[in-house]
Amino acid sequence: MDLVDNFNEYRSRMNDKIMEADNIILKRLFNLDTNCYTGGSVDVITKEMIGLSCSMVLRCDDCVRYHLGKCHELGVTTQQVFEVFAIANLIGGTIVIPHLRRAVEYWEALEAKQK
Repeated sequence: MDLVDNFNEYRSRMNDKIMEADNIILKRLFNLDTNCYTGGSVDVITKEMIGLSCSMVLRCDDCVRYHLGKCHELGVTTQQVFEVFAIANLIGGTIVIPHLRRAVEYWEALEAKQK
């Protein structure tokens, strides 16, 4: 399995286990997260790019990978992603650089998988 498949398989498997626990608070939290990224006054692509930038600043590699995957699915370009990376690094500072490296690696894996 590759980087993208490994991440998606793990995320899916663990989310299933979390949902199986039938905890109402966790279910509501997951639902709120899902619904936050649906279209509204702000379009879905912009919301995903905001989520990506925030995830980078918060240094959550799983979140970065998730939002990169969604951005890729939605047709965000490499140039757009790198602009988001630039914003995140400006806001978060140099401590974000290691996460930037992993984000670039994951974006490249998404692009390679598409070919």
